[in-house]
Amino acid sequence: MRKLHGATYYFAFFSLVAMAIFHIYTAVFGTLEAYLQRNIHLAFALPLAFIFYPATKNSPKDRVPWYDWLLATLALLPCLYAIVNYETIIYRMVQVDEVTPVQILLGTILVITILEATRRIVGLALTILAAASVFYMYIGHLLPGEFKGMYVTYDRIIEHLYLTGEGIFSTPLGVSATLVMMFLILGGFLEHSGVGEYFMDLSKALAGKAVGGPAKIAVVSSGLFGSISGSAVANVYATGTFTIPMMKQLGFSPVFAGAVEAVASSGGQIMPPIMGAAAFIMASFLGIPYRQVMIAALIPAVLYYFYVFMSVHARAVKLGLRGLPDEMIPSVKYVLKKLYVLAPIVVLVIMIMRGYTPMRSALTALIVSWLVSLLDKRYRMGPKRILNALFDGSKNIFVVAIACAAAGIVVGAVTLTGIGFKLVSFIFSLAQNVPFMALIMVMLMAIVLGMGLPTTAAYIVASALAVPALINLGFKPLASHMFVFYYAVFSAITPPVALAAYAASSISGAKPSDTGYQAFRLGMIAMIIPFAFMYDAGFLLQSNWLNNLFAIVAGLVSAMALSYAIEGYFKTKLTLAMRSLLAALGVLVLLPVLWLRIVCILAFVLVYTMFTIKKA
Repeated sequence: MRKLHGATYYFAFFSLVAMAIFHIYTAVFGTLEAYLQRNIHLAFALPLAFIFYPATKNSPKDRVPWYDWLLATLALLPCLYAIVNYETIIYRMVQVDEVTPVQILLGTILVITILEATRRIVGLALTILAAASVFYMYIGHLLPGEFKGMYVTYDRIIEHLYLTGEGIFSTPLGVSATLVMMFLILGGFLEHSGVGEYFMDLSKALAGKAVGGPAKIAVVSSGLFGSISGSAVANVYATGTFTIPMMKQLGFSPVFAGAVEAVASSGGQIMPPIMGAAAFIMASFLGIPYRQVMIAALIPAVLYYFYVFMSVHARAVKLGLRGLPDEMIPSVKYVLKKLYVLAPIVVLVIMIMRGYTPMRSALTALIVSWLVSLLDKRYRMGPKRILNALFDGSKNIFVVAIACAAAGIVVGAVTLTGIGFKLVSFIFSLAQNVPFMALIMVMLMAIVLGMGLPTTAAYIVASALAVPALINLGFKPLASHMFVFYYAVFSAITPPVALAAYAASSISGAKPSDTGYQAFRLGMIAMIIPFAFMYDAGFLLQSNWLNNLFAIVAGLVSAMALSYAIEGYFKTKLTLAMRSLLAALGVLVLLPVLWLRIVCILAFVLVYTMFTIKKA
């Protein structure tokens, strides 16, 4: 992202502030009709993408060259046309009314500028996928075999992508233009009102004195901060700049320190109340309130962080590492005195759980965060700080908005050509109608997509292609979407392309590849839990209270057993046979077979007791 100066900076600053004000206005008085709301949203985001993001590594970083101003202007024209001619467009009869030469030209410009913005901001993978989708729509009928597409003329392709709500302006961009934008603005307010710093103080007070304190602070603070940020890489930089040097100082290796931060930060996207942007899109796809997604995500998220916490504890005990010195830990009195800082988060959770819309809940939490800031002169939000909060929150929209627009091109190709049905048949044929094999294939698809795409784009594409196949195999829709979402999220710690691990390695100074493999090992349970909740609704709190309770207990046992097995340490160094036994218990206890689950729980309790007595 460019560091702008002078008049260009103020232009970009107030453009983003105006974008934020527009979205707050629609949150207060009601969103506009979907196509119009999404066009206005993209009219802000797409041109500004060329202002903030340079074309190449060698392009100017402190000024905007003439060709980027030209691209910004061209990117604005299709959206302005759609806004001005909004009524004419929405009353068109699709595939009946003629697509005018002006509309074809503007639609082509929009597709090209989105592809270029995607290349700059998101990366080549999604750019190539979106471009291939356009080519498939146009030349798919020439392909041989099973993937032969239907014949579609160029003007109908542009119509589908530009003049309807089925392509670029489909649901993903709609979620970006409403929920995601409001939560990003809320994130800006929470940071400027002191909530982010309080999370760090709270983490120090909770875990600072424990064995391996800094690593546990990383886990706790990243979980807390991630619950309001929803971005793995942003989470790494927000908390890792503090926790990684502390971990290294106390004796953890740079590789392990970076891996702990990467794993803890990646979990932020699955941690309620503010999950990643894809979670809001999931709620829209499923047609359910966001609170249902929050409830379903809670137990897997808690189990994930519990597993990471136990792995860190085992490593710290094995290395004989201690906690932070007393002078670095805030007093309990101070932490309790500042407990009111959590008021915006509490209000947000209560409102969502009581059935208010996420936008109204976020808006109320934003107002509460401003009120909270008034109680501390260090964070008191006057006009200048409010503008900075609007700017800082809004500048994070580019990755989401551009990724959603590009993913909309892919979704448009799926809906126009029917390739989604062909892929469902393809997955069925490869999996031989064996549900477990289909899950493995979908897992690999989501991970591969997530390696090159942001979580949001990876989830949208993978869910469009794979979820119908899973539902046809008898899996529940919510679980199927959650399955794809989880692997799209945790591709950030899955080698060879582990973006969160790479971000952490830039702070720790370790090799990115080594950090990636260590992060994968630390986040191992994230690879297993999705299979568990596909077969047992209790892990998503979607069963009766007894099954839910058994699932929670089984999950906790699994997390402890696997953490000890992978670290090879529990009270003492473990033999290969004991590690194998614990690993087997950790996996088998997740199977939805009651007698087997009870046997595994009792066996783990026996092993735990045996080692505890032996150590004593």
